Amino acid sequence: MKIAVVILNWNGVQLLEQFIPSVVEYSLEATIYLADNASTDDSISFVMANFPSVKIVKNDSNSGFAGGYNEALKHIDAEVYALVNSDIEVTKNWLQPIIKAFENESQTAIIQPKILDFKRKEYFEYAGAAGGFIDKYGYPYCRGRIFNTLEKDNGQYNDNCEIFWASGACFFIRSSVYKELKGFDVDFFAHQEEIDLCWRAFNKGHQIKYISESVVFHVGGATLKQGNPKKTYLNFRNSLLMLSKNLPKDELYWILFCRMVLDAIAGLQFLLQGKFNHFAAILKAHSSFYRLFSINYKKREKFQSEKYYNQKSIVFLYFVKKVRIFKHLFND
Repeated sequence: MKIAVVILNWNGVQLLEQFIPSVVEYSLEATIYLADNASTDDSISFVMANFPSVKIVKNDSNSGFAGGYNEALKHIDAEVYALVNSDIEVTKNWLQPIIKAFENESQTAIIQPKILDFKRKEYFEYAGAAGGFIDKYGYPYCRGRIFNTLEKDNGQYNDNCEIFWASGACFFIRSSVYKELKGFDVDFFAHQEEIDLCWRAFNKGHQIKYISESVVFHVGGATLKQGNPKKTYLNFRNSLLMLSKNLPKDELYWILFCRMVLDAIAGLQFLLQGKFNHFAAILKAHSSFYRLFSINYKKREKFQSEKYYNQKSIVFLYFVKKVRIFKHLFND
């Protein structure tokens, strides 16, 4: 099976110096590409001088995660794309279990490995952990991570199972499916575009899986820090865009209304905490969503599955009932 490991980069030479050696060492089964989003640092020259086996794809501009991958993958021929963040450390034999799953399971279109925290390697990492899901209002959560609570990896998710979304930090997808879905939605720029892509794949009957035998470590926030108001803006806006595209029609407006109420509560909390930049980011996110709503509504497919979510509210369970562990979500 022809695998392309594609690392998207923008002015990340320090991350490449630290993390690309593990990718090169442990990815002998794949061709490795650096997809560069018009960096102005020494990223390209560093890779060319130190890792000549890595192929370079130069994008003309920084079009974010979504546009950057869409543009770069036009120039890459492979059966499977492995989209890997520049702050990912891979481990020995990380590719073999995933290749085996793709070879043996024709319905499996997207796969995520186990993602652990590079800084605390015994814990799951925020961006994906052991596979993602969403609740009835479209809030994402993971096996091993609910909101900001991370579980320790005690082997509780050492299984292979179907999930709803796979993390963009380390995201495997059949190239045929990527092309069928026309790639990531460039309106998202960055954040939650992988959930949107997975939701669209799910609506078309494709399966998304978590494979625990493959393990990677992720720094997280290396490009955009967790406390950055731009991250708040992108997450709030893109979540609404995702819902407008993928929710079943009879639930769309009701759930969007509920989300806006919950967003207003989040904004009020930011005000009370003195985080005025984050409050302003939510206002900006909603303003941008209103401008983009009609465009995104037209992107809706003919079929939206009604079985996309856990019927419970993660917000209620986490903040009111104080549920912090994934497996406890389903206890009556």
